[in-house]
Amino acid sequence: MAESAGVTVGADEREVLKLLALEGALSSRARVTCSELGDRLDVSTQTVSRRLQRLEDAALIDRQIVSDGQLVGTTEPGERVLRGEYADYRRLFEHAQEIELTGTVTGGMGEGSHYISLSGYMRQFESKLGYAPFAGTLNVELDEESVHARAGMESIEPIRIDGWENDDRTYGPAFCWSASVDAGGEVYESAHVIAPERTHHADDQLELIAPDKLRDVLSIDDGDELTTYVEK
Repeated sequence: MAESAGVTVGADEREVLKLLALEGALSSRARVTCSELGDRLDVSTQTVSRRLQRLEDAALIDRQIVSDGQLVGTTEPGERVLRGEYADYRRLFEHAQEIELTGTVTGGMGEGSHYISLSGYMRQFESKLGYAPFAGTLNVELDEESVHARAGMESIEPIRIDGWENDDRTYGPAFCWSASVDAGGEVYESAHVIAPERTHHADDQLELIAPDKLRDVLSIDDGDELTTYVEK
């Protein structure tokens, strides 16, 4: 299932989302009616209406009611769901064993060091990842092709780092994926991609953690290119 805006959508809604995209809703707005969609899906107009409402509630589509139907467009979260579906089919037919993400090293905002070292997270890193990460993250700006490929990570079960709280505040959960990093032929095997559940980063920003300071062990600096392989 896919979740967006706190609303979970299932296979039936994703089928409607795919059909809308095929009708042109991915690149612009598609003019559709519940009757036409119902005929295509072999369900009632009421069922189509409910599925459209659920997609809208999940912020996967936006739509406008007009005199002869609805103008429906796919949102960015909706496109990510479709790209996740696409990645699943690629896994079925191309038998890929990993997701390849290429980008350049960038400077972070300095927050990684603080959050990674917090005891509520560190205990979980040690128990769930098997190591205490270096206090900081390596930030990578992905190229355009890798931004699209990153959607495939939605089909991989992550390692969940639970949220926690202390006397001062509440800290949200995060998700980790096993990864290796290749910087000019120098390969580091024991890294993880980390993504907070709520993040200010865009889809082109990747964060990596590891037992060691990756900049030092890989001899990399801002602007250097590297490739991250996320294990499936």
